[in-house]
Order: sequence, then structure tokens, then C-alpha cells
Amino acid sequence: MNKEIIKLSKISKKFSGNEKDINVLKNINLKINVGELVSLTGPSGSGKSTLLHIIALLDKPTTGEIFFKNKNFSKSSEKEKDSIRKKGISIIYQNHNLLSDFTALENVMMPLLNIGFSWKESLSKAMKTLTLVNLSKRSEHFPSQLSGGEQQRVAVARAIITEPDLILADEPTGSLDRKTADEIFSLFLKLRSKKRAILYATHNRDLSKRADYKLNILDGNVLRKNE
Repeated sequence: MNKEIIKLSKISKKFSGNEKDINVLKNINLKINVGELVSLTGPSGSGKSTLLHIIALLDKPTTGEIFFKNKNFSKSSEKEKDSIRKKGISIIYQNHNLLSDFTALENVMMPLLNIGFSWKESLSKAMKTLTLVNLSKRSEHFPSQLSGGEQQRVAVARAIITEPDLILADEPTGSLDRKTADEIFSLFLKLRSKKRAILYATHNRDLSKRADYKLNILDGNVLRKNE
């Protein structure tokens, strides 16, 4: 059985500037296996979010190929990519991106409803998932009624309810205090499994060291550092 969940082959990303092109990523070769908890570090503007968006099939590289579970998605249709994002890849943002007019429970249900689950099934599974992140008592609250840490836990619940193979987190603890950040990271430890990989971008040095290994972006290159 191949344990590889993500493979990037000679990935580069270039943006057109006013005076010259900006090479954000340069010839990136990278593999992440199931069961791994990996941190992604680098200065602001180094390309962490760009790399995550490429892995999530939300952005296209300028050159190179991206494989998800051994399938090449470099030339796949948007429909194929969208299908993978609905079931196989979930992304958690720093600002959680919750829908303000929906309760915590409804926000968590949404991914299941989008892939055809019934309301009853979605409701049941969403409550179980909120219980997993210790928010069952806040299920009927709207995002504005939740603390920053609670909102981020709702975002985590929403990301894992489809049981994705890959969880990507873009600075998920960046706006949280240390105690709440530790709680979110503890959730990641709970969510790691032999069938799933987790990649999280962070500026927090302590949290980055708690991964199985660290990827560091500098000058468009990605280096692996075992901690």
C-alpha cells in the first residue's frame, strides 16, 4: 500500500509584477504521507498560503505536477478538483470563514449537505463532531456569540466532518492566545490517524516543533527539517 497522500513534482509559482515577475515557489519537490503531522513555516510573504492553496487544488502552479493519492490533478477539470475538495481535502483558515447567519451546528452540517447527506444524517453527525471538539453545548449559538477559540473549533469541526484524507490549516492559531492555540493544536493531535495527514502553517515556533517534522519556505524553496 502506497502511503503517499500528496506529491508535488517540480512545482513553481510565478506572479506578474509591475516591473518584473515574482517567483514565489521554485521547483518544489515534496511528499507527505498518511499519518504525518507536518508544520509549514517561513516569513510573512514567503509563499506558505500559496503552497497550501496549490495543495488544496484551489490554485494552479505555473509549472509542475500535483498528485493526490497517486492521481495527477495537474490537468484535471474544476469539477474533478471540486469533488476532491468536498470529500478528500479540507482547509482551515486563520479567520475561520464561518457563515455568520448560521449556528455553529448549521455551519458544521454544511459540508455534508453539499455532498448529498440528508438533513437528519447531517444533523446527527454534526452534533457528534461538535462533541469531539467540546462544543456540543454551544451548538445553537451563532459565530458572533462565540469566542475566537470557539469559532476556530467550529471551523475544525466543519473541516473534519467529511472525514477527509488531508487537513490543511493556514495559521489556524495566529489570532488566538497561547492557551487557546494549545487547545486547537491538541485537537490536531487527536485527529491524526493512519489514514490522514495534517499540514499546518504557523508562525508559532513552539507549535511548529511539535510536528513530526517541519517544512520551511525561504526564497521560494522548501526545506525539510526534522525536529
